[in-house]
Amino acid sequence: MPKSFFALALLLLLSLTAAAPVTPAAPSFRIAKLHYGGGGDWYANKTSLPNLIRFCNQALGTNIGPDEATVELDSPELLTYPFVHMTGHGNVTFSDADARNLRRYLLGGGFLHIDDNYGLDKFIRPEMKKVFPELDFVELPFTHPIYHQKFQFPRGLPKIHEHDGKRPQGFGLLYKGRLVCFYSFECDLGNGWEDLGTYPEDTPATHEAALKMGANLVTYALTQD
Repeated sequence: MPKSFFALALLLLLSLTAAAPVTPAAPSFRIAKLHYGGGGDWYANKTSLPNLIRFCNQALGTNIGPDEATVELDSPELLTYPFVHMTGHGNVTFSDADARNLRRYLLGGGFLHIDDNYGLDKFIRPEMKKVFPELDFVELPFTHPIYHQKFQFPRGLPKIHEHDGKRPQGFGLLYKGRLVCFYSFECDLGNGWEDLGTYPEDTPATHEAALKMGANLVTYALTQD
């Protein structure tokens, strides 16, 4: 049989393969925004998590569901998310049931990122004491692995927005040596994840730095022992 026949057959096969629809793989997992009580704006930063998810899927090769979930503190579903994000400006109140379920989640391998959206600090610290009475937030050194995942942050958190002239700080709750909660303070990391143009002062470089630090948080949460 002439070689031209095989060449034609191969070309036809390749064209059919290229034209065949590719079914995307189902998402490996989702990440969630925490819905807490007390009246604070837990729902702030509408575009931040979808943008972070998109960036992680592109830059890290993850397969996170494109839409953020919303989970309440006392819900059994809390235990199904490997990474939970909490933000807001105002009041936070944890009931006893909330605190018990959050502790169960974190001791079971979960990871909580608290992002102070300016004004959260005085509320979140006493509430997290309900969850871990035996622990205090400690500032993580710049050598901590959370700053040295795929992206390098040798000076710690990037500064996204200015409020009180304070430096950005990354605090952690460490339970038996494991980082169960990371708290970004005086940083506005979640604001940096939002759509460019949401805050006129933000630059593409600021946006990228925020997303890269967020990707480090997700990577660390998924890979730490």
